[in-house]
Amino acid sequence: MAYQKLGRLSGPRRALLRSLVTSLLKTGKIETTAARAKAIRPLAEKMITLAKRGDLHSRRQALGFILEEDVVKKLFEVTGPKMEGREGGYTRIIPKGPRRGDSAPMVILELVE
Repeated sequence: MAYQKLGRLSGPRRALLRSLVTSLLKTGKIETTAARAKAIRPLAEKMITLAKRGDLHSRRQALGFILEEDVVKKLFEVTGPKMEGREGGYTRIIPKGPRRGDSAPMVILELVE
């Protein structure tokens, strides 16, 4: 399967993924379930790759996905140039343990320095 459904219909799933990617790029680190982290990792890495290209078309593509304009500005002015020497692998998943209540495996998803 090319993507994970995360127990949602396509519209709510897309909204969830967009908001998680926006939060990750805004703060640099989020705590979420392992399934969600694995689902948003390729999307976040694609946004960083767009920021590394840095042209107008890339910026407009990022604005079409990321929910906040100031996050896109930070992505293109700070995060993209910082990742210039890397060929991918911009994020890191750190296991945290099970969540109280439903025992879902929790992780910390963060941007690599």
